[in-house]
Amino acid sequence: MSINKLLVLLSFCLIANSLTAQEYTLDTTLNRQTHLYAEGYTKAIGVKMFPGALSYKQFTHNTKAFEAIGYLTLDGFSISALKEFYTPIADVEQLSWYYGYGGHLGIWSDEWKRTNVGTGNSNIAVGFDGIIGLDYKFSNAPFNASIDWQPSFSIIQSYFKNQGGISIRYTFK
Repeated sequence: MSINKLLVLLSFCLIANSLTAQEYTLDTTLNRQTHLYAEGYTKAIGVKMFPGALSYKQFTHNTKAFEAIGYLTLDGFSISALKEFYTPIADVEQLSWYYGYGGHLGIWSDEWKRTNVGTGNSNIAVGFDGIIGLDYKFSNAPFNASIDWQPSFSIIQSYFKNQGGISIRYTFK
């Protein structure tokens, strides 16, 4: 598959997701009791630390979300697109655990290739990602925080990354 076809496919998936997205919010114990979704959120944007990245999350259902994570360095960039499934944790308001899957695309410089021995001869990284973590929406504040583990395997360069991080996001209703 050529890089142009892959970029077109990724663009199509992102556009299709935005066209089908409705106004859903995180389903929590409080929300299920009141049915008001007063404390939930539908969208969030912020930063993910380790490695430094931008994160955008949008719920497509009460228990499902799409997350895009973009990494930008002097040596190139990478973007991950993930579908996530949320389950509220009983007895803890606004806390959920989640898991998901997706993929990534990265384009790196020749310098990155030289300093990352064992990544092959390609400047392109394409592969699969998984994610599992905890998500907390702060009460009475438009912020959420999450901590996760995000392993990824690159097919073209045949390497495994064992990464994760802490995210802080501004939330929207």
